Amino acid sequence: MTEHESIIDVNNLRYSYKNSKALLGSTFIVRRGELHGFVGPNGAGKTTILKLLSTLLPPQIGDLRVFGLDVKTNAKAIRRRMGFMPDHFSMYQQMTVFEYLDFFAAAYGLGASERDSTIKDVLTLTDMDGRQNDLIQGLSRGMQQRVSLARVLVHDPELLLLDEPASGLDPRARIELMDILKELKNMGKTVFISSHILAELADLCDSVTIIDQGQIKYTGDIDGLLQTQSTTTEKNYALKLSEANDSLFERLQNMEGMLQVSRGDKEGEYKFTFDSNQISINQIVGTISQQNTAILSIREDVKHLNQAFMELTTAGVRQ
Repeated sequence: MTEHESIIDVNNLRYSYKNSKALLGSTFIVRRGELHGFVGPNGAGKTTILKLLSTLLPPQIGDLRVFGLDVKTNAKAIRRRMGFMPDHFSMYQQMTVFEYLDFFAAAYGLGASERDSTIKDVLTLTDMDGRQNDLIQGLSRGMQQRVSLARVLVHDPELLLLDEPASGLDPRARIELMDILKELKNMGKTVFISSHILAELADLCDSVTIIDQGQIKYTGDIDGLLQTQSTTTEKNYALKLSEANDSLFERLQNMEGMLQVSRGDKEGEYKFTFDSNQISINQIVGTISQQNTAILSIREDVKHLNQAFMELTTAGVRQ
C-alpha cells in the first residue's frame, strides 16, 4: 500500500430511513495517514456515514470501500483493522479502567501478557497513567472519553472513526483530546473525526468534507475551501513562529498592500490583514522565510472558515 492511497472511498452513496433520505449521493475519499474532518450541522448525515463506514449499517445504493475492501462482502476483515468511537457510548460503570480495557482486549483475542502491555501503552498514549485502578463511574466526562478512546486502540487499528469525540468536554479537555489525536496521526494512523464545529478542526485536519442535508458541499483541504468561498480581496491570516520577531513585525507592517498587523495572545503569534489585489500570500511567506525564525503554521483566520461553513450549509447548526 502506498502512503497516498485512499483508505476510505465513498462513491455516490445514498441511504434512506423509511421516508427520510439521509444521504443523497455522497462522494469523497480519505487518504492513508490523514486526519480528516467530517463536518456538518446536526442532522446533516454524519452519523449515518460513520455507521456505514463502521459496517454497522449495510449500504443501500452506491459504492463504499474501506482499505480497498467492499463493506458489503468484507465487513469482518474491515472491523479488525478499524476502531469506532460513537458519540453516545455506554460504559461498564462498576469496572475499573483496567478491567474495562482488559475485557475489550480479550474480545479482540489478545493473550493475557499481551493485554497487560497493550493496556499500559494505550493508557500512556491517552494520558491516563496511574488511573488503571479507578472505577469508571468516578471519572469525569473527559476522563471517560479518554478511556473510550483507549478502548478503540487496544487492537492497534489502522483507521479510527470518531463521532463528535469532543462533545460535552470543557475547553481544556477539548485541547488535550486534540493533542492526543495529533499524536495518533504522527503514529501513522488515519483518523476520521466528525464534528459540527469547523473551526475546532481547522488547525488539526489535513483535509475536510462538509455535508449538509445529506449532500456533500465540499471535500478537500482547508486552503481550497477558503479559496472557493472567497468573496473579498481582504484576507486575514494567523501566523505562528517559533519565537517572537520584532524585525519581521515591522517588515510586515511596511509591506505594500498590508492593511494591519497585530500580535497574538502568545509569544510568536501574529495576525495580519492584506489586500490580495496588491500583494499575494506567497510574497508575504517569502518575506517571512527570509527571517531567522521557523514558521510553525500559517493559515487563513478561522473566523473566515466559519463564514465559509455558514455559506455552504443552509441553516447553520440545527438541533
